[in-house]
Amino acid sequence: MEKRYFTIGMAGHIDHGKTSLTKALTNVETDRLKEEKERGISIELGYAPLILKEEVFVSIVDVPGHERFVRQMIAGVAGIDLVVLVVAADEGIMPQTEEHVEILQLLGIERCIVAISKIDRVDDVMLELVIDDIKERLTETVFQYAPFVLLDSLSGTGIEELKQTISSELASTQFRDAFGSFRLPIDQVFSVQGQGTVVRGTVYEGIVQKAEQLIVLPKGISVKARQIQVHHEEQQTARAGQRAAINLSGVERSDIKRGDVLVDSKHFLVTDTIDVALQTIGRSFAALKQRTTIKLHIGTSEVMGKIIFFDRNELTQTTDEVVCQIRLDEKIVVRRGDRFILRRPSPVETIGGGWVIQPNGGKYRFGQETMEMLRYLQQGTPEDLIIDALSKFVLLDNKKLMQYTSLDETVLNETLAEGMKTGVFQTIPRQGVSLTKTLAKIKTVILTRLQEFHEEFSMRIGIDKAELIQSISSTYPKPLLEFSLKLLVDQNEIKPVTQFVSLALFDPHLPKKWRNRMEQIIDQLEKDAFQVEKWQDYFINTPLPKLEIAELTAYLLESKRAYQLREDTLIHQVTFEKAMHQLRDETDAFFDLKKAKDVLNLSRKHMIPFLELLDQLGYTKRQENQRYWMEDKT
Repeated sequence: MEKRYFTIGMAGHIDHGKTSLTKALTNVETDRLKEEKERGISIELGYAPLILKEEVFVSIVDVPGHERFVRQMIAGVAGIDLVVLVVAADEGIMPQTEEHVEILQLLGIERCIVAISKIDRVDDVMLELVIDDIKERLTETVFQYAPFVLLDSLSGTGIEELKQTISSELASTQFRDAFGSFRLPIDQVFSVQGQGTVVRGTVYEGIVQKAEQLIVLPKGISVKARQIQVHHEEQQTARAGQRAAINLSGVERSDIKRGDVLVDSKHFLVTDTIDVALQTIGRSFAALKQRTTIKLHIGTSEVMGKIIFFDRNELTQTTDEVVCQIRLDEKIVVRRGDRFILRRPSPVETIGGGWVIQPNGGKYRFGQETMEMLRYLQQGTPEDLIIDALSKFVLLDNKKLMQYTSLDETVLNETLAEGMKTGVFQTIPRQGVSLTKTLAKIKTVILTRLQEFHEEFSMRIGIDKAELIQSISSTYPKPLLEFSLKLLVDQNEIKPVTQFVSLALFDPHLPKKWRNRMEQIIDQLEKDAFQVEKWQDYFINTPLPKLEIAELTAYLLESKRAYQLREDTLIHQVTFEKAMHQLRDETDAFFDLKKAKDVLNLSRKHMIPFLELLDQLGYTKRQENQRYWMEDKT
């Protein structure tokens, strides 16, 4: 089965047992800071791995519960697929619990498990009252049908039941698709002695590979993924749904902060003005006036700004979705559809949350005309909807596009046709449609992979095409890779050589590091003619590693700079061709072993394997005790 990756959040009021429950599930202590251990509360985000089945991998995020640490809580739950709402049996629903539920809903999180902790502290009657109260409080929320699990983290009661419930919930949860551009909002930055800068976060989308070139936005700093760890284990890749720590080269710790975003593409938009659809919280709050200072939480960013209305001068609690604009004091990185939370900085309170309609908002007039324009954008143009679908799923046929966009066939076909003309979309024969920018990214990935391969294996003619496709197929579908390779061949940027592919201008050559030493060995092989030593003897007392010896041997044979005379012996190309031409010139159409020995003056030890080599290469063909020359080879 395909491996599936999820992130689960532990939410709830302070001291209701989130950290203890995380430890009971994973055997990992997520409180790391001295203050956390001394005070018994979580200040920063804590993470732990939970492996439910062989193909299901879960990261648990233990988010802070204290009101003062809500900003860390928002950053922690922004990328989760399922929340475990922890409520202590001896206290029940508390104000912080309710705020967490509001934030979770506003962030678009729909799946929840209610874990009633510390059940050993209450009797059955009290436990029943707490359960009824929680159910009543969750009525009218998206969590009203959430399953309940009763447990005690210290004794282990209910822990296995919770694991089974998590497995059941995740089985019907759509896991994050790894296709598309890589994006990781950074929530932790630190330095490791001898390693340099390390960033942590939840991979929102795409896949990152070790040694890949990346960009830190909004500053646009170019970096390289020197090392990747997933829960302290080094990996070659990290993909959507996983928690990852990435060791970056090319950047100082002081150049990165929490809220920055690590990406692999320049297609991500950096902006300070966003048009949004805002839903207020379900309780009253002090009216929010036009241009009031607010604090925006989106991804792991926490940015001050002002709220701009175009149909009112102040906002109070409402069940309607409010379309408005937020102008920020700092640049952020967002995409259409990203969720956010809006808070008032003073007095501190949550106002609401919603999603980004347009990442690059403009300056609009107050009034109905602007509202109609924004509501039209809220619905999304047909092209917007198609781009959103292809950004997530990379390659879709028309049937799938209609399912994901809800566009009818006529509108879909007209929009695709126009997008083909403007270069937004690209048809993939017999497969569907992709974004032109996706193909451009694949092209860069392929060319970079080939360049790296040539640098590492300069004596090889290229990389096996199937191996190249396989190495990238976890990120992009194979039909799209096949199409991209064909495009690159047609554009003369790469060349096929039998089953291998290489950069168009590349020719196999000796590596710079060992060139002189290898040339000396090749020259000696030529000087020795047929009096050659065993091939391995040429490397005695040389510093050449075994891998380089194997690479050199393959290179000489594939490039025909040498030929294999016997299993343990090579002869130089000059030796072979000189002997072959001399024998051809001094024999008739047919010749035998004695005649060949007379011409070349070689011992039987060398003569027989040389004649067999001629047969093997198709220069001659044996017929009983004689051989004859193949006319098309001479």
